[in-house]
Amino acid sequence: MNETLKRILENCRRYTLNGHVADYIPELAKANREEIGIFVATAEGDYCAGDWDKPFTIQSIVKPIFLMLAAIDNGIDFVKDHVGVEATGKPFNAIDYAEPLLLKEHINPMVNIGAIAVCGLVKASSNEERFRRLLDFTKKITGNPLLEIDKEVYESEKKTGNKNRALAYLLKNSGMIYGSVEELLDVYFAMCSVKVTCKDLANMGLLLANRGVDLCGERIIPREDAVFLNAVLTTSGMYDGSGEFATTVGIPAKSGVGGGIMADCPGRMGIGIYSPGLDKKGNSVAGIKMLEKLSEELELSIF
Repeated sequence: MNETLKRILENCRRYTLNGHVADYIPELAKANREEIGIFVATAEGDYCAGDWDKPFTIQSIVKPIFLMLAAIDNGIDFVKDHVGVEATGKPFNAIDYAEPLLLKEHINPMVNIGAIAVCGLVKASSNEERFRRLLDFTKKITGNPLLEIDKEVYESEKKTGNKNRALAYLLKNSGMIYGSVEELLDVYFAMCSVKVTCKDLANMGLLLANRGVDLCGERIIPREDAVFLNAVLTTSGMYDGSGEFATTVGIPAKSGVGGGIMADCPGRMGIGIYSPGLDKKGNSVAGIKMLEKLSEELELSIF
């Protein structure tokens, strides 16, 4: 498997130059788009190639984590009643939601506005406790107790996150979040700024591939929640490129503008990808190419 990953990575390395690094968050603009890494986690062992141990910020790949913990706290039906699951067909940070009264039917947990709403469903007596619970849960599902936020990225996101502020106030106006908008956004920005590696993402993917059970046999999330989450990732996890990704790769996945992709093949493996050169939809160009090749060679598609 290691040789397969190395070959696929080298064959896809040229695609790193086809993308652009995210620049609307100034700190992300400093990424080296030539970096590329992959990590595969299975019950039989781990396999890797390239810059798999390069830290980068999790960004939107935190959205499934919000959904997991909110579902544990409230039940999946409550979350579904609060935020819809239909693919929006819009960019991940779209703000043109013209019918506020129908807002929950127009958003899902994998776009910014839905993720902010779901973040607010995580139970806590304060936003400090909400952040601590989310970070501790992220450490648990990645198997990495040393996770921490990138303070420079966090400050950069907080300073430039006015579109997310607009989305949050739209939610507040529609009665979909409660309490202080700024304090909730502080949690959101901090969690998007958690530093991870491909291995962390692969371990997260393996948990979903195992229907919520970790390698020690401990059930972390209910089976029905894992099945639900994989369905949402399949329809909405790759922003407004999810349909194309489903036809070419065919597995549940979530991307982030930091260049990461977390994917899982149910019953088989978790996959973590890093390559910060993005396409116009915010997905890693070389990352998608690697997943296409890997899916083809190992017949990973669930369809």
